[in-house]
Amino acid sequence: MEVSSELADAIVRFVHADEYRPSKPKQIMRGLQLSEDQYREVRRTVKWLVQRGQLQYAANHLVFPVDAETGGQRSPLVRGVFRLTQAGFGFIRQQLTDADATPLEDVFVPERHVAGAFDGDLVEARLKPNRSRGRGSVEGHIERILERGTRQFSGTFLRQGKQNLVLLDGTHLKQPIEVGDTRGLPLKNDDKVVVEVVRFPKSDGSGGEGVIMEVLGSSKNPAVDTMAVMRQYDLPETFPEDVLDAARVQADQFDESIPEGRRDLTDRLTLTIDPFDARDFDDAISLEPIENGHWLLSVHIADVSHFIPEGSVLDRDARQRATSVYLPDRVVPMIPEIISNHLASLQPDRVRYAKTVEIEYTGNGTLVNTEVFSSAIRSDCRLNYEQVDQFLGNPDSIRGKVGDAVCELLQRMHTLAMKLRERRMQQGALEMDLPEIKIDLDSGGKVQGAHLVEHTQSHQIIEEFMLAANEAVATWLDDMKLNFLRRVHPAPERRKLRQLAQFIKDLGIQGDDLENRFAVRRVLKQVKGTPLDYAVNYAVLKATNKAIYAPHREGHYALAMEHYCHFTSPIRRYPDLTIHRIVQKLADGLKTPSDPLPMLVRLGHHCSDQERNAEAAERELIKIKLLHHMNKHIGETLPAVITRVHPDGVLARGIKLPAEGYIPVEKLPPDTYRYERRGQRLEGFRAGNTFRLGDRLIVKIARVDMQARELFYDLVKTDRRKDKPSKADLPGSGKKGSKKAKKSKLKATTVRGKKKSKRKQKKKR
Repeated sequence: MEVSSELADAIVRFVHADEYRPSKPKQIMRGLQLSEDQYREVRRTVKWLVQRGQLQYAANHLVFPVDAETGGQRSPLVRGVFRLTQAGFGFIRQQLTDADATPLEDVFVPERHVAGAFDGDLVEARLKPNRSRGRGSVEGHIERILERGTRQFSGTFLRQGKQNLVLLDGTHLKQPIEVGDTRGLPLKNDDKVVVEVVRFPKSDGSGGEGVIMEVLGSSKNPAVDTMAVMRQYDLPETFPEDVLDAARVQADQFDESIPEGRRDLTDRLTLTIDPFDARDFDDAISLEPIENGHWLLSVHIADVSHFIPEGSVLDRDARQRATSVYLPDRVVPMIPEIISNHLASLQPDRVRYAKTVEIEYTGNGTLVNTEVFSSAIRSDCRLNYEQVDQFLGNPDSIRGKVGDAVCELLQRMHTLAMKLRERRMQQGALEMDLPEIKIDLDSGGKVQGAHLVEHTQSHQIIEEFMLAANEAVATWLDDMKLNFLRRVHPAPERRKLRQLAQFIKDLGIQGDDLENRFAVRRVLKQVKGTPLDYAVNYAVLKATNKAIYAPHREGHYALAMEHYCHFTSPIRRYPDLTIHRIVQKLADGLKTPSDPLPMLVRLGHHCSDQERNAEAAERELIKIKLLHHMNKHIGETLPAVITRVHPDGVLARGIKLPAEGYIPVEKLPPDTYRYERRGQRLEGFRAGNTFRLGDRLIVKIARVDMQARELFYDLVKTDRRKDKPSKADLPGSGKKGSKKAKKSKLKATTVRGKKKSKRKQKKKR
């Protein structure tokens, strides 16, 4: 292999510099200020240097220096923001410089090397090999906490003897911190408070001190639950007065006239379809048959960019929030309601500004042409999903209310949407979203129950049109070679797909090479509607990467789309707002409508983090409200299905009430239980004492631990008569399987009554 010695020397000097951070060849190319044309040569030279032992590869082709004295991989330091997961481990997002146009790889940090760091802290870590994650993989060991991300936390007050303590919410700490003098505050045990930490705990969790800044109230009060979660996730309660003033100015200036440069579509039949309790209305649909049997689909999205000038106080606040947060009992909006619920709400019979995507399709759903422009529309009708489902079941059921024209439009929308959906599935799109839990609240904010949101054909119609608009806009911008924030979903790592394949095989489900997306699709289709549905979808979701915002063209794995961005909801997502601004700049004829890559990389990180924070807050509050509800029904029974199996028990999820609770092995019928990973089951020696993934049970609500936020069930009986899919039968259920189980590595737990057999446990140790 012939390489340039000059380039090789430059790369070696660059990689061995003190300020160097592990990077991929493309990042090295940019660090050396070389052109894109030289990327292939840089990559070839790096490979040559690795073969000669002068450099070394780690995970995902990160390039590491080699120690000159030992010839081994040097352990460099990395610096970045630490992101903690609920499981206790975390990741370091490496800091970017102005020259970094490509995001650096996140560094995995095992729980034992978190070293007392909290979510959001700026840390410095030493990179070490991690053999368990594959050859060449590395992990970070945090050595220093450079700057705390926050000092204020919500928590639960506890008085133990003379000690005043607070157990912090949303942290990995198992021990409470001391808060000393409470200054006569009216506090009771289990009250929710806000604490300023003045001395952070040591790495073992001990020695923390804080000061109570605010008493939120009793944890039994539904409103206090919400406030505690909002404090925990740093969600703003109100808008600053200057932001509200700026929104009022926009409202005063708007008069529903149609300015020059905005296409008048007010005479086009248009409707909106949303949930019956929707909190914003930012998308509308028109669909017309045109010549040659083609369709003209128009997706109209509220033109929020018209009311949020770039760089304004409204923009700065929206950018910081980056997303609206949808909690069970309230919305924390990204932009003031004066705009989101009025000026940019596509209300019927009102002139509203929009960004419109016109997409021409052939009769079978093949895309022919795309046009994106600013428009003015007037929605003719607002429908909810239930009404559309009613129409699809009986087309005459709502005809008298909405008229023939709207019914014909609905029929066209259904026909085209199903064609688009079929084409998307044929291209290998994966549907692996876990079902959404909807909390049912009374007027006082107390939980009356919960249910899973059903994804009906009315939902699918709007979903297909929104996906089509997002893909069309991204393709349109890519064709112009512009920089913009894409919605990126990288393909899964092979290691995770191999683990998924083993999990699927252990369940006895037919599955080919899962590196082929169509094999994954077949597995998901095979378990759809069976008791294994949730568990398998959860496993597939865990095997894939999380979708993020980034400016680099990596495609969207789950959607099987090469071009994809978020365009369809600028009321609640800041990345969508940035796309609308590019559309407007193109309409205005600006030569440089997009931002530089480094700026977009940082903005993508921020928006992804805020999205993650919003989702975590929503999940946390749903869990808390469900636990409060379950606590009022201790002793009641309900049907459930086993969703996960562990050596010391099983997790079961209610069928009618979707709350997940734990059944410890001691609560199973008395027996000696073996945990068999292959087959995902706990198997006893006595007949009938086998508990496997997907089994139906009748359980009793036994206990709720509000502090640990955990629910516990007792087993009442098994229910093996319902919904047993033959395809999902697990291996080892008969005599042959029992012999195989004896050969495999099993963990045994003996249960007699409610006590474990200490003799057998001691013998095993």
